[in-house]
Amino acid sequence: MTLKAKICGVSTPEAVRAALDGKAGWLGFVFFPKSPRNLSVEAAVRLAEPARQRAKVVALVVDPSDAQVDEIARAFRPDLIQLHGRESPSRTREIAVRAGCGIIKALPVAEASDLAAAAAYEGLVEHLMFDAKPPKDAALPGGAGRAFDWSLMAGQRFQRPWFLAGGLDPWNVAEAASVSGAPLVDVSSGVERGPGLKDPALITAFLDAVRRA
Repeated sequence: MTLKAKICGVSTPEAVRAALDGKAGWLGFVFFPKSPRNLSVEAAVRLAEPARQRAKVVALVVDPSDAQVDEIARAFRPDLIQLHGRESPSRTREIAVRAGCGIIKALPVAEASDLAAAAAYEGLVEHLMFDAKPPKDAALPGGAGRAFDWSLMAGQRFQRPWFLAGGLDPWNVAEAASVSGAPLVDVSSGVERGPGLKDPALITAFLDAVRRA
């Protein structure tokens, strides 16, 4: 199986270009004010234009309001919405219907029992994402460069293709995919030179490593 990658939190034309040149399958644009990767809808529309038809355009939100979902769906027109908060299965279904697009649901993982949460979402989403569970006092639900025990995913089977996220970078992504069996990987802080500052060279290196994995 060919490993595929999502570059999340892109916020400059240079990052978008590096992701597209490296054949990323998904580009994530963040709509969450607490994140250093946060964008206005207007800025994201401009940045995403070159990606249309070349990669899936993803809008990342955290416990979004109906108004935010409506604005993103109308103005940004994402292929997928990534839910990275505490959205329940029923709320996930509401957002999918309201936005008229597929959903990636991120689930926090610290131990094997956390994987059971996936069952309630599998029939509602396009993709699952397993990310490291943040500390209780964390301001952000992800994007902190933390990894969880990849071996927890080994041998797991899900109804939907799933992403491994959390703490990945150009130097460990091949091992992470091998240990976990992940078909898809997601990176954000692992290709940054500072909080929210994507490094095109690191994006290229990450996608090169994915191709070789």
